[in-house]
Amino acid sequence: MMLRKRLEADRVEASDEELLYKARNGNESAFNELYGRHRDGIFRFVYRLSSSISTAEDITQDCFLSLLRNGDRFEGTRASLRTYLLAAARNLALKRFGKVAAESDLEDLESEPISAETGPLDKVLHAELAVVVKAAVESLPPLQREALVLFEYEEITLAQISEVVRADVGTVKARLYRARQRLKQLLAPYYLEDSGDRDADEVLR
Repeated sequence: MMLRKRLEADRVEASDEELLYKARNGNESAFNELYGRHRDGIFRFVYRLSSSISTAEDITQDCFLSLLRNGDRFEGTRASLRTYLLAAARNLALKRFGKVAAESDLEDLESEPISAETGPLDKVLHAELAVVVKAAVESLPPLQREALVLFEYEEITLAQISEVVRADVGTVKARLYRARQRLKQLLAPYYLEDSGDRDADEVLR
């Protein structure tokens, strides 16, 4: 019984780096645990970029296969495995959809302010508006959409987003600002009268 508890504790406490090392050396259970930890986040991210379940599934699978083949490129001292996987998924998505489409709003970003609004979008969302919100997010230009998805849905930091998208933090803030401005316009009819503007008017730190 004690041995079983110790083994379970070791499995729970194993770091991503340890699991990746074992997985790349043929340990199937280590790979399965890594996959279980990160699969949903990667799938959600790609799905919200592509709006396609099959595409999200394909890219998620390719992302983990690439991790096994090229796991030596991951440097745990520079980024978390989650950030690394999100960046890998983004690169795979860019290859599939074309880099030109992802850069379609670069000119709009040149005049962006450095500060940006913050606060979870959940404040203004209701279950019955899910379809409307999904369509609004999908209508955003790709660079704005990915920044919004990473910050609001995956809840990673601005610094981590900058690593994923390979842009400086100021640019990430600008993309978030523009994305929120567009969403506020699209979702304006659905804001609750008593929700206030406090969250929308906060500034990213």
